[in-house]
Amino acid sequence: MLAVKEIERHFVALSRSVPLGPISSEGHYDKLIEVMAELMDAGAANEAHPLAALLATIGGLVGDYEQSRKAEPVSAVSMLNFLMSQHGLRQSDLPEVGSQGVVSEILSGKRDLNVRQIQALAARFGVAPAVFI
Repeated sequence: MLAVKEIERHFVALSRSVPLGPISSEGHYDKLIEVMAELMDAGAANEAHPLAALLATIGGLVGDYEQSRKAEPVSAVSMLNFLMSQHGLRQSDLPEVGSQGVVSEILSGKRDLNVRQIQALAARFGVAPAVFI
């Protein structure tokens, strides 16, 4: 039979030092990263260590949180709009892309950027060409 009261008492004590459960904030995340480092320093990365399962559990929580925080890819058009806004540019200010009409078609999604345009924009804004792919 499961000794629920005893487990509860131990879990409450453990939770004071190690906030187990889905990560709800950057502070919670930072605390679990700190605990993971301490557990690894103590040898818990070894599967035979008594706290190996705790390290694996915390690692799973951290992994889930990091996965949920990954940024969604940004389209080339969104990135170009953002950079134009940041630099105070209008469509006519991008002759390296083409005429104002060509830039308009790109920004409206009617036309894709070609390799030459991507290279020119990357050079102009000082970013990697991959930003526009």
